[in-house]
Amino acid sequence: MRRIDVLVIGLGIFVVSGLAFAGFRVSGLDLNNAGLWTQVLLVGGLVGWLATYVVRATTGSMTYHQQRRDYEDAVLQKRLEELTPEELAALQAEIAAEEAARSQSPQ
Repeated sequence: MRRIDVLVIGLGIFVVSGLAFAGFRVSGLDLNNAGLWTQVLLVGGLVGWLATYVVRATTGSMTYHQQRRDYEDAVLQKRLEELTPEELAALQAEIAAEEAARSQSPQ
């Protein structure tokens, strides 16, 4: 995320909270109650965002994890493309032997 994005998001939250406060005041709440309910909305939004962050971090679906997986896949694909046909056949034979050994061993 770029700095300008952070500034725009921060300004957006500031404006939305001001509009929420004004909306509560127009709806008839006094200063204290309007401020309290505005804070409730802001804290609720923060807790909701934090919950989505925790879920993304624990499931590994964050941008960094996805970029890392894509990079590793691209590196492995490039290495596979660089193999000669003989090396590829030897690798396939080795994989088949490992799968056969794994299927024969007791679980």
